[in-house]
Parts: sequence; C-alpha cells; structure tokens
Amino acid sequence: MAFVDEATAALYREAWEAWSKQIEHVHRVFLGDERPRPDQLKGLLNREARAKDNYDAARLRLLGLEEATPSLGNPDANPFR
Repeated sequence: MAFVDEATAALYREAWEAWSKQIEHVHRVFLGDERPRPDQLKGLLNREARAKDNYDAARLRLLGLEEATPSLGNPDANPFR
C-alpha cells in the first residue's frame, strides 16, 4: 500500500532523478577530471541548486509537510533565454 497518490510519487521520482543527474555532474567536476570554464561552472552550480530546490519541494509534498505543488522546471534549461 502506497502512502501517497501516484502523481505525487511520480513528481518525487522525477525531481530525484533530475537532481541526481545534476549532482553527478558536480561530482565529475569537483572529484574528477572535468574542468569547465568559469561560466560553465556557474551554470552547472545554478542548475544543481534549482534541481535541489525542486527535489526538496517534491520531498516535502511526498512527506505531507507541504501542500503546494513543487515547481518542477527543467534544471537544464537556461532561465535567461
């Protein structure tokens, strides 16, 4: 028996996967051999932060601690375009 409805679970899974993708890239940069230009690093860190915010909102909703729908945007999207 699931604790939450399928839509909430799907939003959580989507947010988790998006954040995992971004944090893996951060790890490749800081713990591996990948060396981006400063502007690319700034973009990477901004995408990771937005993905983490979306994950946190989805997690709170999953736990029933927040009723607002998380804003699950595309963490790869450039908000300045």
